[in-house]
Amino acid sequence: MWRLILILFVVLTVIYVCLLFYARARARERLIAQWAADMRVGDREAFIQEGLDAYQSSLRRKLLLGVYVVPIFGIVVMIYVQNFM
Repeated sequence: MWRLILILFVVLTVIYVCLLFYARARARERLIAQWAADMRVGDREAFIQEGLDAYQSSLRRKLLLGVYVVPIFGIVVMIYVQNFM
């Protein structure tokens, strides 16, 4: 049982890290496109870094924790239904 929980945790962690990198890359692309569309003058990298810093504290990044909560909740519900209903 503990081996299964450990494997599940490792798989979910890999998925979380992949989604984290993907979401950050998408946010970076969005900021680069916004910079180009607005035709801004100044330091582009500073603009992108400020945007990424704001993104890190945003709701979307916290929602990635659903990668852990939703599957574990689903497994707990399935175990409960199987054993007690």
